Amino acid sequence: MYLGIDLGTSGIKAVLVDQNQNVIAAHTEKLGVSRPYPGWSEQDPDDWYDATLRALDALHQSHPEALASVRGIGLSGQQHGAVLLDENGTVLRPCLLWNDTRAESECSLFEHRFPLCRQITGNIAMPGFTAPKVMWVARHEPEVFAKVTHVVLPKAWLRFRMTGSLIEDMSDASGSLWLDTGRRLWSDAALEASNLRLAAMPALCEGTDAAGRLSTDLTTRWGMKEAPVFAGGAGDNAAGAVGLGAIHTGDAFLSLGTSGVVWVTTDSFHPGGNHAIHSFCHAVPNQWHQMGVTLSAAASLAWWSRVTGMDEKTLLAELPESPEGPSPVLFAPYLSGERTPHNDGTIRGGFVGLSQDTTRAQMTQAVLEGVAFSFRDALEGLAESGTVITEADVIGGGSRSPLWTSILANVLGITLHRLANGEQGGAFGAARLARIAVTGEDVSAVCLPPERVASIMPDDRLSGPYRQAYARYRALYPALKSIP
Repeated sequence: MYLGIDLGTSGIKAVLVDQNQNVIAAHTEKLGVSRPYPGWSEQDPDDWYDATLRALDALHQSHPEALASVRGIGLSGQQHGAVLLDENGTVLRPCLLWNDTRAESECSLFEHRFPLCRQITGNIAMPGFTAPKVMWVARHEPEVFAKVTHVVLPKAWLRFRMTGSLIEDMSDASGSLWLDTGRRLWSDAALEASNLRLAAMPALCEGTDAAGRLSTDLTTRWGMKEAPVFAGGAGDNAAGAVGLGAIHTGDAFLSLGTSGVVWVTTDSFHPGGNHAIHSFCHAVPNQWHQMGVTLSAAASLAWWSRVTGMDEKTLLAELPESPEGPSPVLFAPYLSGERTPHNDGTIRGGFVGLSQDTTRAQMTQAVLEGVAFSFRDALEGLAESGTVITEADVIGGGSRSPLWTSILANVLGITLHRLANGEQGGAFGAARLARIAVTGEDVSAVCLPPERVASIMPDDRLSGPYRQAYARYRALYPALKSIP
């Protein structure tokens, strides 16, 4: 039996996976986010640990024998968060999360101090990454920074609490801006630019490596026969890719979750240049990936649901089952800023084209289309960096909507494949990594893709109208940017 734990922004999910890769039990504990000021987004790491204990206690109560037989544990985690520890391993302040945008000015300073940032890390310095966040703390909370002995990412901290080992995998480390991504090791120059030393970093490993064992007290708490091995694990998107079997060069998928991701696996390191494309290590050895990210994908529909006071299912029920053409309304989904292609943490969204005749359904459709257009931006950025995608799997909560998936296919102009069990997510991928860490099996033998249950192709009749709508959408960013 193998256990996968996904440390997400909105909750901790734990899944038990058997030898035949069947999920036999799952439990989720919700998490809250603190936003004390505009652009700030924080969580208390102790809340992650407490939620993890509650999730595994629930599995212990419902499936005690299965949990007791767990041989390996894998971790998937939200990326980029900065957890600062003192010499005793005590957390010094709340974690600055991936969608915290306060460190805008520190990005320029980081690249000034580290001119080879984009070539070595493969990424533009963005406020969502870890390095600018730590530099912000050094500048604005010097008394905290003076006590920092270790800096770890969220799942590395959770591993530390559960095993006592400070270890990080390559995929998650790639999102820090401190990794020499092509060489898969920490960059001294990047650390120096943040006034840090190598001693502050956790040891690096591959996601498939063994990386510690569960502590004795937790092993006893859940009645386990022996202390399970922890795998190196993965950042959330890489764990999702492992769960989808996207481990071969050219494998591509779209994740229509809280944030949106366009992913493609590569067999070597391809820096993203100036297109706000991420270039990271994969969680499996000798593989990398490129990724475009939009910060508010399904989060945009969730926001619209809160504003209207109607649940998402009811809103979607007001729309046709398949697209009939673009909405007359445009929506810019910059609710938390945007990454690809703008790298702008301060831009904000809006509706354009409203009239006395505008309906709620047209605005809902505009939200779906605005997110699809932001995916098109990411696809265009990948193409400009040399990576062309002609088909992709589609996952995430938004992919459950046939209409939204069809809108995406038409806007992107590519075939999308819906998957059986495509919603397993990072926890399932983490369980696969745990299995490999324990058994030493070949990655390709374990990380098999799920069955494709439907293929959605673009409709030639809609390609022209959506191309014109996308051109109008492209005018929104500079217009919004011009507003003080």
